[in-house]
Amino acid sequence: MQLLWLFLLLLPIARSSPVDSTDEDLLWGAYRPGLYFGLRPKLPQSLMTGLIWFGTQNYQSLTKPRHSCDQSDGLDSYTWTTYDPRQGGVQIIKDSPNNVEITTELLKVPGGKNGGSWAARIKGKPINPAYLSRISTIFYLGLEGLGGIDMVTDEDENGIDGPVEFSGNTPDLDDFSIRIVDGPNNRAVTQGPYAEEFFPKLGKTHFAGLRVAPNELWTAKDWILQSLLGRASPLAEKYREASPAPDPSFVLQLPDEAVTASNLYAVQKSFDGEFQFDVFFQSRSTLQTLNSETLDHGIPALEASFTNRFKATFPVPDTYSTSNRKDLESFSQAITSNLFGGIGYFYGTSIVDEGFAHEWDQEDEYSYDEDDEPATKQGPRLTEPAALLTATPSRSFFPRGFYWDEGFHLLQIGEWDNDLSLEILKSWIDLIDEDGWVAREQILGEEARSRVPPEFQTQVPTIANPPTLTMAVTAFINRLRTMNDGPSYADLGMGYATGGTQIPLGFSETDDHSAYEKGLLFLRDIYQPLRRHYDWFRRTQRGQIKQYGRKARSRTEAYRWRGRTETHILPSGMDDYPRAAAHAGELHLDLISWMGFFTKTMRGIAEFIGETEDAASFAEIERAIIDNLDDLHWSEEHQMYCDVGVNQDDESEHVCHKGYVSLLPFMLSLLPPDSPHLGPILDLLRDPDHLWSPYGIRSLSASHPSFGTGENYWKGPIWLPMNYMILQSLHNNYASVPGPYQERAKEIYEELRSNIIDNVFKEYKRTNYVWEQYDALTGEGRRSHPFTGWTSLVTLSK
Repeated sequence: MQLLWLFLLLLPIARSSPVDSTDEDLLWGAYRPGLYFGLRPKLPQSLMTGLIWFGTQNYQSLTKPRHSCDQSDGLDSYTWTTYDPRQGGVQIIKDSPNNVEITTELLKVPGGKNGGSWAARIKGKPINPAYLSRISTIFYLGLEGLGGIDMVTDEDENGIDGPVEFSGNTPDLDDFSIRIVDGPNNRAVTQGPYAEEFFPKLGKTHFAGLRVAPNELWTAKDWILQSLLGRASPLAEKYREASPAPDPSFVLQLPDEAVTASNLYAVQKSFDGEFQFDVFFQSRSTLQTLNSETLDHGIPALEASFTNRFKATFPVPDTYSTSNRKDLESFSQAITSNLFGGIGYFYGTSIVDEGFAHEWDQEDEYSYDEDDEPATKQGPRLTEPAALLTATPSRSFFPRGFYWDEGFHLLQIGEWDNDLSLEILKSWIDLIDEDGWVAREQILGEEARSRVPPEFQTQVPTIANPPTLTMAVTAFINRLRTMNDGPSYADLGMGYATGGTQIPLGFSETDDHSAYEKGLLFLRDIYQPLRRHYDWFRRTQRGQIKQYGRKARSRTEAYRWRGRTETHILPSGMDDYPRAAAHAGELHLDLISWMGFFTKTMRGIAEFIGETEDAASFAEIERAIIDNLDDLHWSEEHQMYCDVGVNQDDESEHVCHKGYVSLLPFMLSLLPPDSPHLGPILDLLRDPDHLWSPYGIRSLSASHPSFGTGENYWKGPIWLPMNYMILQSLHNNYASVPGPYQERAKEIYEELRSNIIDNVFKEYKRTNYVWEQYDALTGEGRRSHPFTGWTSLVTLSK
């Protein structure tokens, strides 16, 4: 036993190579982030588990069972206070409507094959001990695909005393067992009206075995509650006139029966007051037998090692006092753990419509057959199933993969676990199709689609999203260069960099030369699909230059988002930000800026892997984009970068809205430190009448006529990823490189960093959540919560 705890303590430094996507310690995880607690392996059709609970203090509580993360549940908070994707973690859920604080603990136990074993502990206690806290929990396990599971424990129509055990087998997991074991001090309700009539079943563990159709295991909660109600309904009718009625825990029970060939088992326990039970998944390939001591010792060891490593990886600035530093460390650890705990594995089909186009996009939406006639395109269709490992923006509101968000997620994940970030990056790159397209929103399978309004489910292969995955590639190259004692990306003028000096953790098993070679292999592996993706952007998002009297040094480098509507440009990521009127001739500043950064990244990869001709070509395109930023998008009149539109006289004109879009060339470090445009940009940034606030940089000027209007999504609110990009651009470029604005950049950086951290932390303490965005006037959290996707970047902002 001593050796096990020693191994757990040392586990953070043990990593596989960056190109190995079959890490045993990453096979299992909380990869069902849309659930409060759901475990599964990174396998397309396999074993999945979940937790359901409801109160039994009254019958109405059954109408709001807890299972999927949902803002309408009204939970005080649910937070992974510790989570390492390779080891496990601790989550605290506060449910005041049911007067219970539930803690879920997960511990991965390495050894053997097939991803090793794991142990989970679910425990609860009253939030307010002066009031009832009566909870019924249902832990379920289900299996899709090849293989099977059976209940080893003898069935009993009155329920089960003692542990409940299952055995199973799948091609990928081989033989395994699952045991569910009560804690030592659990208490059930055994007294009350009609207790003698229910006596044989009181205090027992109840169960149901169900047979669920293929691809419907994600509806497990509905099947289980239907089974429970099937038993409860006749009893409710029997006692309908009784006053007082039987205790809800007497009636709301699973039926204690299993159908033949069940592939879904539910195990129910009802408690009065504090409770605890453990779940042990034991791979038959491991020799270590898991028991309560595994968790008793392993969880504290995990928490201690995680906290020590976290302090070293994400240190709090010395500018904070000792007491504030401790609180800020706990806060940062929690929101980062929530980012890690929000990583999910998804598998299924997507809905794609290759023929859809708005009228202003139609001239370049057709493919042509051999007779030069427009080819007929069918409507929406289902794709072949695909898999994706991805972090998710919000477990309650966006529990799926978003391209726009993922690049930001990977910056932080990469600082903690380089190899995991590369596996997620590779998972996205594997989705790039032969044409070079990847859907901006990954809605894979029926479970994912069930959380998305129908109008957003269909993806269109001409619609893009900001290519933020390139930020993760840039960060990785920067880590490689640092490890190899070569010049960093910042040294080479490559622009955006995280500033981190972490050596990729997966390289610890090899010498530096071998690690460097592995890094090159990974970059070579992703280079061609990423190049295909880059070419798709340049081909499908091209804008018009020759028309409307436009003059520019480059006749090719101009860009326009496809797929906009009259009022929104969802592909840009800044949905309702003010733009020009929809027109085939408009040009978008943010897209040409992203293309400049994408080109810079491709140049960096090409140079790194020795593709010298490609690197020279990318350098020419990069120069042309930067030239055209000034030629097409800089407005001398407004002293800012602007979109370009077409007026009623069919003439080109600048469309200038002070906000995030106008800052993109600066945010992506495309301007040299001595650019004459940098001064006006910093003035705009720091002006409280426009973008500056005590809480961060606003998305739109406070003086703009559209500020705070309509749905007010990107019309003023403060967003963390954009503020993070501003901070990094200041810190890594304009405040660190000599130039006429260096001191000004330093001052803005220090003040802005403090404003952002203090406000997000303040709102976390006030509400127990981090938020999708923050109010432009008050700094209060707004919209989705918890939003521990890119808002977790506040940890890196220190």
